[in-house]
Amino acid sequence: SAPRAAVFFILSAAIIGHALTLAGELIQHGELVFGFVNTLSLTLWFAMVFYLVENMVKPMTGLLLFAAPVAALVSALPLLPGGHPTIVPLTNWAAKLHIFVGVCAYSLFTLAAFHAVLILALEKRLHSKTGFAALGKLPPLLSLEHLLFSLITAAFCLLTLTVGSGLFFSELLFAKPFALTHKSAFSILAWLVFGILILGRLLRGWRGQIALRLTLSGLMLMLFAYAGSRFVLEFVLGRSV
Repeated sequence: SAPRAAVFFILSAAIIGHALTLAGELIQHGELVFGFVNTLSLTLWFAMVFYLVENMVKPMTGLLLFAAPVAALVSALPLLPGGHPTIVPLTNWAAKLHIFVGVCAYSLFTLAAFHAVLILALEKRLHSKTGFAALGKLPPLLSLEHLLFSLITAAFCLLTLTVGSGLFFSELLFAKPFALTHKSAFSILAWLVFGILILGRLLRGWRGQIALRLTLSGLMLMLFAYAGSRFVLEFVLGRSV
């Protein structure tokens, strides 16, 4: 339909513009500049790319009510001064792969969180008969929950790779043995929360409020794991490591 095509072209243009802005900040002098603002911006960029692909398969225009404003705000963060990002040599393929898989996991969980918020809004609209008109142009609630758990399962697999590689291949990735830092502790906690959620879905048929709350709780733990620790390091302690 025409509205769906318009969403596709407008969102594609926004994603390309975001990529051009981010690329100049993320790669400098042949090195990867990886910090708090760049991480958030890259995560939201990937999330919107995943959303664009998802929207081509199953129209989810109502999701933009929540995702687009957040993505637009975060896309401008790399333009702000300050911070002490970590520099990662682009020749370190193992570290690059670890970071790429981790960012993809964060992005899919972020998109899952948008789905969770959308489901909460849709449930409220169904009960109160009020709310955004665009929410009425969505798949049925059970289909949305199925999509939510598909995203969570895919993201959990990527998070398992990220946490596992950090635990067992730390010296290859970062030239130092594994240490239980705030980042690794929160990542492991998030992995446990999402693992419990998936098991609960498979064994007990969890859905509704308990699934949505665990989804948002797991995402908060993931935000504390990297974004929170990077913010404290760069803007509170004034250092990169």
